Amino acid sequence: MRARILQLSASQRTQWLLRILCVLGIGVAGYLAWTYLAKVDPYCGGTRGCADVQHSPYADVAGIPVPVIGIAGYVFLLALSLLRGRVGQELEFYLPTLSFGAALIGVLFSAYLTCLEAFVIRAWCYWCVASAVIMTAVWVLCIVDLKIETDANDEL
Repeated sequence: MRARILQLSASQRTQWLLRILCVLGIGVAGYLAWTYLAKVDPYCGGTRGCADVQHSPYADVAGIPVPVIGIAGYVFLLALSLLRGRVGQELEFYLPTLSFGAALIGVLFSAYLTCLEAFVIRAWCYWCVASAVIMTAVWVLCIVDLKIETDANDEL
């Protein structure tokens, strides 16, 4: 198995890591969406932080629960990754840039939500922090992928 992974190109390894992180993000956001919609407090390690965040006025945007927005973001990024190598050259060229832009929006939204937790709500949701870390890692991988693809296009 390890030999097969090492045979992948840097771009392919980056895409696999990106896909794994997106699935993890979908899992975290999915759990939070389920607890939100079922009106159940999320497990938060014995603290009330997750419940406080979930019951705050910032738990939805224009009536859409924040975790549902998170699921949509992770699914979109996963779909962009899965499209790699499956679309024509004209579209393939734009996928790394589109992924970077989508991940940047995700990181900025996560940073906004983290600031709300720290300075407005004054409570920490470990699940939300985990999602912010995952989204930041996705963004970093998108930067790496963009660099790899830019270097590959420069060689052509």
